[in-house]
Amino acid sequence: MMKRIATWAFYVVGTLAILYLALYAYAAFTGRQLEPGDPIHIFRNPDAPSYS
Repeated sequence: MMKRIATWAFYVVGTLAILYLALYAYAAFTGRQLEPGDPIHIFRNPDAPSYS
């Protein structure tokens, strides 16, 4: 029984690793290139209340 569970766990971890690599490859080849120094734009409503 434990051997069967270990085998399934191995398959699940392998599948997750392959899915992660596929997602990384998709993001690397289709995503927008980030250049060092690009500003991070955070849009905030100027009329929003300040809670600080």
